[in-house]
Parts: sequence; C-alpha cells; structure tokens
Amino acid sequence: MPITRRRLLGQALTTAALLKTAAPSLAKGEPQVVVVGGGAGGLLAARHLARAGVAVTLIEQNPRYTACFLSNAALGGLRPLSDFEFGYQGAERAGVRVVIAKVSGIDREARRLHLSDGSRIAYDRLILSPGIAFVEGSVPGWSESDSARMPHAWKAEPELARLIAQIDAMPEGGTFGLIAPPAPYRCPPGPYERVSMVAHRLTRQNPRAKIIIFDPKENYSKQTLFENAWERLYPGMIERLDPLMGGDLIEVRPRSMEVLADGEGFVLDVCNVIPAQRAGDLASEAGLCDESGWAPVDAAGFTSRIDPNIRVIGDAAAQGAMPKSAFAASTQALVAAQSLLAELGHQGAGAGQLANICYSLIAPDEGLKVGGDYEAQAGATVSVRNFISDPSEGPEALGATAAEAAAWYQALTGAMFG
Repeated sequence: MPITRRRLLGQALTTAALLKTAAPSLAKGEPQVVVVGGGAGGLLAARHLARAGVAVTLIEQNPRYTACFLSNAALGGLRPLSDFEFGYQGAERAGVRVVIAKVSGIDREARRLHLSDGSRIAYDRLILSPGIAFVEGSVPGWSESDSARMPHAWKAEPELARLIAQIDAMPEGGTFGLIAPPAPYRCPPGPYERVSMVAHRLTRQNPRAKIIIFDPKENYSKQTLFENAWERLYPGMIERLDPLMGGDLIEVRPRSMEVLADGEGFVLDVCNVIPAQRAGDLASEAGLCDESGWAPVDAAGFTSRIDPNIRVIGDAAAQGAMPKSAFAASTQALVAAQSLLAELGHQGAGAGQLANICYSLIAPDEGLKVGGDYEAQAGATVSVRNFISDPSEGPEALGATAAEAAAWYQALTGAMFG
C-alpha cells in the first residue's frame, strides 16, 4: 500500500478505538505476562494484551506519567506542563493490573522480578520498555548531579519546569546553550524542536537573547527544514557549532556556567545538557544489552536476542532503522503484543504494522514532520517507505502539520490512558 500522511496518522488515531473494543474470553491457565515501563511502548503493550484476555501486570515506578513527546511545547509556552501528566486509572479499568514499584533486579533464570519494596513477581513472559539512561562521562565536566544548574530535561521529569524557570530568569540579551547528543538518541529531531520552542519563548520576552547549539554531529534530522525555519522566524538568534567548529570537543564547567568548545570558552546564562544515551538501567543490569549499550532484539517480534522469554521495545531496543520515538514505540508495542499472543497460541493475533512519524513544532501554528513505514527483514527493522515535509511548504501546510501533531498527541495519550 502506498504511504500517505493521512494513513500514518490514522494508525495512531485507530489505536484508541482498537483498545476500546470488548476483550474476548480465553481459557484459564494462561501464562503470566509482566510488562515493565508505563510509557508509550510498555503501557500500550499491556493494554493490547489485556484486551486479548491475557493476565498482564504492568510495573511502573512513578504513580503519574509525564509525557516526553510534544513536551517541548511547554518550553515554547504553547501548553501548560499539566497537559503532559497522566495517571494509570484507565489502564486498570481496561483490565491491566498496575503495580507502582521500582524493579530492582531481574532473575532471568528463575523468571522473577525483584521489587524495591522487597517483594517479588514471577513471570512466564516479560516485556521491557525501560526507556533511556545517560552514558556517564559523555559530556566532560557534567554528571546528573549537575542537573540543578545545567538540566537535561530529557526524561520529562521536574527538570522541564526547572529549565523553563531558568529561561524566564535569563538577563536581557542573555545566552541559552544546548549541548546536543551524538546518535543514536531519543527523538532525533527533539533537540532542534527544543531550540525552536526556546527561540519562540525568547522572541516574546527577551528578543535580544542568543542561542548556541554545541553539536557533535555533522548533520541531523530535518536539518534543512529547521535551519530554513530559524532564518525566517528567528533571524540572527541561533548559532550552531558543528564538529568543524568544535561542537564535538566539549567540556562544561557547571559552577561558572561555561562551555569550552575545542578550547574556546562560552559563558552562558542557561545550559541545557543532553548527554549521549543508552538503554535504561534495568535492561543493562539484566545483561540484555550488547557493546552498543542498547538491547538487541529480533524485530519480527522484538524478542531479546539474549533471552527468548523477554521482549524489549521502545527507546531501549536495538532493532534497526526505526528512530527512538513515542510513535515508533506505540507500533512496536502492538507488534510485540501480537507476537507474544501468537506464541501463546491465540488465534487471529495478526502481525501489526511498524511505522513512525516524528512531529516537530517550530512556531505555535507551524510544524514539520518526517515518517515512514518499516518492516522486519532478517531480524532488523528496515525502512520501506518514507516522507518528509517539503522545504517549500507555506503557512497552510505548516499549520496543518501542527494541527496533525496535536491530534496525534490527543489520540496517543487517549489510547494510553483513556
């Protein structure tokens, strides 16, 4: 089927309707399935399984979820932070047993999870969606203990509010710095959408302020689209230092709010440090990661290549060509759930469709997107069709994409938490 933007958005919009349909009854004695991680991947996998009548337990350490996706809109002042906060009551109503606890370890041989409160939960099949962790020392001079002064705000934790407060407290004509991560990392266009939203906020309240991007990559997702937009919307405000300009040779000094790029010093008023990333700690501590720092899986069903009783989905998975995004995780959730159902002998489980769209806001009523369809070939995801916003798009098309992003967000969060 030829790819269309309407069809890809439709895949997200129909997920909510799919999860509202009645669950079929199944025979007793089904294996116990546990899902760890209540984000777009884990929560949707749990809900798909519950809909099929599987006894499924979701373990999530936070009683409330704060969405990373689209949260840069809060930095731009387009949405309040409360728009990104959700509870798990909807999942419980859908038949998912929700346990709020931190998993402190996985005994893979005994198929047992150890929780931080000392309790244990056995599983027959396990789906992990542990998200990301940061590579220690990847930004010389910075550690997570420095987040109060130089926040990462890359896990949608309270740091997002801290970063907003720091931006609002910048002196007139001050400088905001963003240290971009090397690939691969969560949400490839995310740092550059963030720059766009910070620029929008500063244009309204501190128009003489400057933004410097310290970037270790030669190029990045939607680069031409972003840079054309910055020139048009925020002329003279944004400067990017790529590897030719020292962007790959960074050292930070949190106490003095300095960044050194190949020895040249920059004094900043706000510095957003986004370090290099790897699979979440739970995956690495369970021995499910390889030397890349990510968890290798067979993309046909997202089964771990290290432990066949475990599936890994979302940002933590080393699955091939799919980017690490919420949209991608949501389709991986269905593929993994359908694969698990087929493995358990359920009829009509289906295969699911792997797809992705990355939306990026550049202004309140303007958006960009890149997306495509993916297939599992020889155990890895490969891109089979793709599209990207056209650089010649005018206000109407850019506005339609921004509206589409809002509709997708509403649909996805509705499917997860409704």
